Amino acid sequence: MPFMSNTICQGDILSLHSATLEHWQKQEQTATMQTSLPPQAFRRCGANMTLAKQTLELWRGTMKEVGGKFGTGVLSYFKFLKWLLMFNIFSFLVNFGFITIPQLIYHPTPDIPAGVSFKGLEILTGAGYFSHTVMYYGGYSNKTQGTGGRSEYNMQLAYFFTVAAYMVLCGAALIYRSVWDGTRTRQSPDKASGSLLEEAATLLLPFVVSLINLVVPLFYSLFKKIEHYSNPRMQVYAIIVRNVILKMSILGILCSYWMKDVANTFSCWESIVGQALYRLVIMDFLFIMLGSFFGEFLSNVIGTKCIQSLGVPEFDVARNVLDLIYAQTLAWIGIYFSPLLPVIQIIKFFILFYLKKVSLTQNCQPPRRAGRAAQMQTIFIAILFFPSFLGALSMVAYTVWTLPPSDKCGPFRGLNTTFSAIQIWMDDLNRVDAFQWTVWIYQHVIRSEIFYFLVSLIILVFIYIFRQITQGRQLLITLLRQQIVNVSSGELSGPTCLVHQSWCVRSGCVYVMMLLKCRSNIFS
Repeated sequence: MPFMSNTICQGDILSLHSATLEHWQKQEQTATMQTSLPPQAFRRCGANMTLAKQTLELWRGTMKEVGGKFGTGVLSYFKFLKWLLMFNIFSFLVNFGFITIPQLIYHPTPDIPAGVSFKGLEILTGAGYFSHTVMYYGGYSNKTQGTGGRSEYNMQLAYFFTVAAYMVLCGAALIYRSVWDGTRTRQSPDKASGSLLEEAATLLLPFVVSLINLVVPLFYSLFKKIEHYSNPRMQVYAIIVRNVILKMSILGILCSYWMKDVANTFSCWESIVGQALYRLVIMDFLFIMLGSFFGEFLSNVIGTKCIQSLGVPEFDVARNVLDLIYAQTLAWIGIYFSPLLPVIQIIKFFILFYLKKVSLTQNCQPPRRAGRAAQMQTIFIAILFFPSFLGALSMVAYTVWTLPPSDKCGPFRGLNTTFSAIQIWMDDLNRVDAFQWTVWIYQHVIRSEIFYFLVSLIILVFIYIFRQITQGRQLLITLLRQQIVNVSSGELSGPTCLVHQSWCVRSGCVYVMMLLKCRSNIFS
């Protein structure tokens, strides 16, 4: 009889499995007929396009290599770098397409003063020859282009709306991503450049700032030798908070200096601020390379040759990600003062990706403990949003709404504030009957505090909804894992098993072992 029971059970199991598959196959065929999906040829075409897209995806093979050897924690750094690279590529395309190209079409030759030539040092300082080009705010005209019989193009509105649209889209992307998973120079650019020594002296301030950003985080990392936390993640969070406070404090002091002293001293102060940010970006890149040398290469040499008890170092994901957040903050602040600064950032991130990849494979070992990559990535996105993005947005907004533009350069010269260009545009539209609705929206909606309150409220509601969906998915994953444990221990009942069996078949993952175990429990 036991032998007969086992035989009957196996037959019932196979019949149940076949019936279940046939049931869902019929449902899938019915759904296919009801939704009128394209023919099989179009399906194959779509699959081939998806495969081609994956093949052409940037750094796909390298990402797989890093993730397979060093885990998802280290891989999160390279994904984060790639994501920021996409930000800067988008920024460059938008700025170049709506600001730089119109300027070059109507004024293809920059106004370079006599005696000013390219000397090579400009690559580091951003001053000299670059000061008179479209690299900075001062290289753009304030006139409506194309008045000589060609199509008109308002440079003031193009400059304002391009910067505004980019910042809004970046904020929306950060909110979405965070829910689902941050030497004073007296030279004026309208004068001839000084000596090479004077240009080189402008590198002193960014050198000091970058040196502080390199040395102090390394000093913070020594605290883990004397600090003892019950949870290792708390130690990582403490390091992150210290580094964020350090970097944002430095940027806060620099922004205060630029908005108060530089804005009241130089005749084309926007370009001066753009040059300062350019130098900070370049110097930060050089010091990141030094950080890879001292923090990873020398640590590897010391741990393998001199003090072998130290061993091969691990890749410091938190410190390297914070360096990326700091670099992106500089790019966001500079979007108004240097529209082509994203070009430098793109080159920087490309080189940095391969530099870190080589340093990782040659100098580092896989982490001893697997970290929660998804949770850490959520924290990094949150830091990128606040205080990084919101701080940069505050700087740009304060410049646009409060500070008077330069009188001798830039697209907003002669205006009280940058935002005055919008008021002038509205006054022009008010004279045309067809655009009265636009003026009404501006006066009663855009300039109303209630509008921004409602927008903030809507954003908070969406954040809450997406957060609830995310928590629900996490709970579902936890329940499914628990059910798998129950199945392996024989504690899953028949009806519950059938429910999860249906869910698994529907999602395309038929667990035969689950069916076998469940059916055995039912017959027993």
